[in-house]
Amino acid sequence: MTLLIVNSLSVHTFAATQISHGIKSAHTWIEKEFTVSGLSREQQLDEMRWFIEAAKPFRDIEVRVVSERIATHLYEANVLARAFFDITGIRVIHEITGEDDVIKKIQTQIELGIPLYDMYINDSDFIGSHYRSGAVIPLSDFIAGAGKTVTLPTLDLADFIGLPFTTGPDGKLYQLPDQQFANLYWYRHDWFSRPALKKQFKQRYGYELNVPVNWSAYEDIAEFFTVHVQQIDGVRVYGHMDYGKMDPSLGWRFSDAWLSMAGVGDPGLPNGLPVDEWGIRLENCHPVGASVTRGGALNSPAAVYALTKFIHWLEQYAPPAAKHLDFTGAGAWAGQGQIAQQIFWYSAFTAALLDPRLPVTDDDGHPKWRMAPSPRGPYWQPGMKLGYQDVGGWTMLVGTPLKRRQAAWLYAQFVVSKTVSLKKFLVGLTPVRHSDIASKHMSKVAGKYAGLVDFYRSNARKAWTPTGMNVPDYPGLADLWWKHAGLAVHHKISAKQAMDQLALAMDNRLQAIAVKGQKKCQPKLNIPKSELYWLARPGAPKAKLTNEKPKGETLSYQDSLKHWR
Repeated sequence: MTLLIVNSLSVHTFAATQISHGIKSAHTWIEKEFTVSGLSREQQLDEMRWFIEAAKPFRDIEVRVVSERIATHLYEANVLARAFFDITGIRVIHEITGEDDVIKKIQTQIELGIPLYDMYINDSDFIGSHYRSGAVIPLSDFIAGAGKTVTLPTLDLADFIGLPFTTGPDGKLYQLPDQQFANLYWYRHDWFSRPALKKQFKQRYGYELNVPVNWSAYEDIAEFFTVHVQQIDGVRVYGHMDYGKMDPSLGWRFSDAWLSMAGVGDPGLPNGLPVDEWGIRLENCHPVGASVTRGGALNSPAAVYALTKFIHWLEQYAPPAAKHLDFTGAGAWAGQGQIAQQIFWYSAFTAALLDPRLPVTDDDGHPKWRMAPSPRGPYWQPGMKLGYQDVGGWTMLVGTPLKRRQAAWLYAQFVVSKTVSLKKFLVGLTPVRHSDIASKHMSKVAGKYAGLVDFYRSNARKAWTPTGMNVPDYPGLADLWWKHAGLAVHHKISAKQAMDQLALAMDNRLQAIAVKGQKKCQPKLNIPKSELYWLARPGAPKAKLTNEKPKGETLSYQDSLKHWR
């Protein structure tokens, strides 16, 4: 009995020591690392005290999570995982790998039923897959049930800006946003502001050299810098940048909403209904086809136009090397000082392009470039999405033991908590909380980020959206983009042939998904009808326009930001 009492006292003493150590660590991290926050110092400490108490049953657990390789996740793996361990005593192995590898790991865990990882940070492009598969635990259910005691009281879901992208049609939350970045228009504001260039452009094209509103203006500007200007300050310059290597990353150019910018789908946010930016038609939650003969728009005139323009601009106005570059190789070009504009630029590169050693920053380290709204193609209509936004969200799979799931959920909440989130925003520039975007600190530094904060403070962030519910199996369909569109990029077949073959392949994959079966809302393909039948109906698929290049239209930078607001 005496021994038991001693052991009991030892346990209590150990627990008290752990709590004391956690609180001391929380003080240290708040004072030295989490120095900016929407919370007061006392509120930060209160939030950390909750984590310390909630972590008590899990201090013997080593949590394993995995995410893709971007600056935000590197910060989590190298800094926040250590902070979480110091404060809570829960050790986290946060693995960083390629995006394709994250997908493979999720698929392997689902197929084998072996809990390889306790949680994943996975793109919300998978929402259609997650909702239909039955393999992902709705976080709404977890928070209300087995995760209730380990859900942060100050989590404040209403503060997350990306919830519409991670919520299924059943109204349940399937992923908790961890980071967000968008594809926006990027341009050299300093070049566009030069009086001589502005005069030369207006004389040639009849309107102002400014932020392009439509694809016609983007093309004129691309031609102007590549063909007519050619050199600025002794450097060869180009009016467009992209990449065309036959590689999976080429598919991202198209699946990440290239067709939506042209105007291929229907109005409706976050994705077009009934036809989305992949050209897939949805009826009563069931995908019914991608080809025009089934009511889809993947090989519609608008889609063929979109691919045709992609190829034309790449060949005529981008550096000659661009056609043979992949996503990674092309990413550095904007910072080298040769590119005048880029229609489709990932804001995740923002931090990299603020390096004062680059020719795209001035002597004081301020960017010479700006982000602005993406120009839209001639098929675009009001109410349609205007571009792509990546949302990486914490994802919980069926089959993970409950205790490990609960411990991983604590870590997931820690790295998006209000104590941490504003500092993480400043490191990775991938915001998830409205309160951080609207904070006084961001108002002070917004100018440094060349339009990024303006975008996220506007309602425009709702019109740049990830892949949505029309896509029933993202990993099972995504590879078709580069395998077919790439053939046209490299002149193996025409743009029309590429989109026809892509649409047929997409329909065949949708049918295979239907045969294999899904838990709910699986594909049910329409019986084919003539293309004329569908093209004559309102909405997508849309008939070919008689004029696919209307007059170019531009706006000043400030007026373009007003469009966002």
